[in-house]
Amino acid sequence: MKVLFVCSGGMSSAIVVQALKKEGEKQGLELEVLAVGTSDIESELKKGWDLVMVAPQVRHRMESIQKAADKASVPCGAIPPQAYTPLGGPILLNTVKQLMGI
Repeated sequence: MKVLFVCSGGMSSAIVVQALKKEGEKQGLELEVLAVGTSDIESELKKGWDLVMVAPQVRHRMESIQKAADKASVPCGAIPPQAYTPLGGPILLNTVKQLMGI
C-alpha cells in the first residue's frame, strides 16, 4: 500500500513516516510511505498513491488537498494529532485502515 503524507515542507513527517512503516511491519503490511509539502501534492498524486494523509500543521489546507485527491480518485484523510508522534504508529495505522476500508 502506498501512503502519501502531506505536511508543510515534506520534512517534518519523517519520524511519523518511520513510525507507520514500523507498525505496518509488525502487522505484516508492506507500506510505501512518502512525505511531501503541500506544493507537491498534485504532481505526486499522478504517481499512483493509494491514500493521502494530511498532517495536523496543514489541516487548514485540507479542502484544497481533498479536491486534488478527489480529482485523482485517491482517498484522503487527516492524521490525528495524537498519532503525529514517534509513538503514534498504532493509531496512525488504524486510521490508514479505516480510510482504506480494510
